[in-house]
Amino acid sequence: MSGSPASAAAPRTVDLLAALDPEQRAAADAPLGPVCILAGAGTGKTRTITHRIAHMVVDRGVGPDQVLALSFTARAAGELRGRLRAMDVPGVQARTFHSAALRQLHYFWPSVAGGPLPRTERSKIPQMVQAAGRLRLRPDRAELRDLTAEVEWAKASLITPADYARAAVAGGRETTLTAQTVGRLYAAYEEVKSESGVLDMEDLLLLTAAMIEEHGWVATEIRSRYRHFVVDEYQDVNTLQQRVLDGWLGERDSLCVVGDPHQTIYSFAGASPRYLLDFPRRYPAAAMVRLVRDYRSTPQVVTLANRLVRAGAGTGLVAAAPAGPAPVWLECDSEADEAAAVVARIRSLLARGTPASRVAVLYRTNAQSETYEAALGAARIAYLVRGGEKFFARREVVTATRLLRGAIRSADTDRPAGLADAVADVLGALNWRPDEPTAGSGAEREQWENLAALHRLAADLAAREPAAGLAEFAAELADREAHEHLPTVEGVTLSTLHAAKGLEWDAVFLVGLTEGTVPLVHARSAEQIEEERRLLYVGVTRARTRLVLSWALTRGEGGGRPRRPSRFLDDLRPLRRGAAADRS
Repeated sequence: MSGSPASAAAPRTVDLLAALDPEQRAAADAPLGPVCILAGAGTGKTRTITHRIAHMVVDRGVGPDQVLALSFTARAAGELRGRLRAMDVPGVQARTFHSAALRQLHYFWPSVAGGPLPRTERSKIPQMVQAAGRLRLRPDRAELRDLTAEVEWAKASLITPADYARAAVAGGRETTLTAQTVGRLYAAYEEVKSESGVLDMEDLLLLTAAMIEEHGWVATEIRSRYRHFVVDEYQDVNTLQQRVLDGWLGERDSLCVVGDPHQTIYSFAGASPRYLLDFPRRYPAAAMVRLVRDYRSTPQVVTLANRLVRAGAGTGLVAAAPAGPAPVWLECDSEADEAAAVVARIRSLLARGTPASRVAVLYRTNAQSETYEAALGAARIAYLVRGGEKFFARREVVTATRLLRGAIRSADTDRPAGLADAVADVLGALNWRPDEPTAGSGAEREQWENLAALHRLAADLAAREPAAGLAEFAAELADREAHEHLPTVEGVTLSTLHAAKGLEWDAVFLVGLTEGTVPLVHARSAEQIEEERRLLYVGVTRARTRLVLSWALTRGEGGGRPRRPSRFLDDLRPLRRGAAADRS
């Protein structure tokens, strides 16, 4: 783990901060001590922290291997590494909390524990099933998922099995089992896991924190390696992650955090914005910078977003993008009518030239996706469900990757010379052709789009590296899979609001905006209601240009119990009851 000493890089003539706006530049150029960047949606936070890191390395003599940049997803970490490489600043460690912890455990654990690190299980379900059996419980799949989430919340909040019942009651946690029973299940889960000799994802952080706190030589070596920290999405940090970060920091304060309290949407999982909001109190000398220029969304979208979170003058976003169309309010009689109206508008956008990959349908719960999958499939519009099966795990992609590796080993001399043509030739074994199909089911169209995405990656690599062949392409795919750097698939995105965080599209359809869904019926306390409001804010701010907000007055075709539009829309719509809304 010992890093090389910091060494000043050769001076450059390019001003790394020249392309930044005044607020971004102030954040990137702030001293190496504590820095807090309050970055609203679309304000260029990734650009800002990338330039800050590059400025630290190139202009301030910080060794790149002494910087640890932390994010909450492998995709975000990969994007940060890619941007730094493009700026000719390789060597910076950009990782998730869990990835960084696992790397350190692999290095130190044999010396600390006298043996190899136990295997890490990404899913808690197998151990949870065994634990439930010991208590003679028979939870179904949905209950297992919810109970697993409870254990994750407890561990992220540093709550032990013995303390779970008290903490759950105090926190207003709702489960199908009593708090006492869940506490016993949590204890049984930990026993099963220990007997099986495996770790879960939270254990990686717990063990890392304990290792640093209990072994001074480990703390010294880690802190000599990493001297400067950058934490993205700091509003989502939980108590356990903060404990690990404190261990990495020690008594030092070279910490730059970036976050937006308006996008705190994971409190149910233990995330807390208090670490972001209390940063100035913890570090009184911290540089505080607020990014407010929204380069993503039109003034019409930004105005709606500001009104939604009741951001007044001086606290809300300021639109920097050109003007666009007004948001559309779409009131429908039934859910089927709503889906049909949304798909009709999507078809119109596609006909006018908007790529399908720049359109998204966002909803509150996973169960809402089925209606839109069926409607888009019937309209022969390709789609992908975000949060579903990972791209590189899809059957046709796995098969294509295997065929590509086989082609590298073959002695076939008749294959086309260019990389893109060679890949197309290999994909032909799966009956794929470059010409876009005009017929076929939604599933068939999705398979074609997934293979087309591989072909586009080959063309992109050939454009960057004309001499690249199948071996280089296979290596590119392996790197993308490892870092979850997924290709763009030409299909409409279907996603929950939670899974959409951090993404953006030209056109966004926010659907199912009724009471009981947004906010969710289980949200009762003022804090829970406000989190639901912030979740809708995240959805609104995903839109670059076009925003459609829709709801259905009844669930089924034949009427039934009437439903009310979400309370969050009351102060946003021009008029009540659809007078200013489109009807379908």
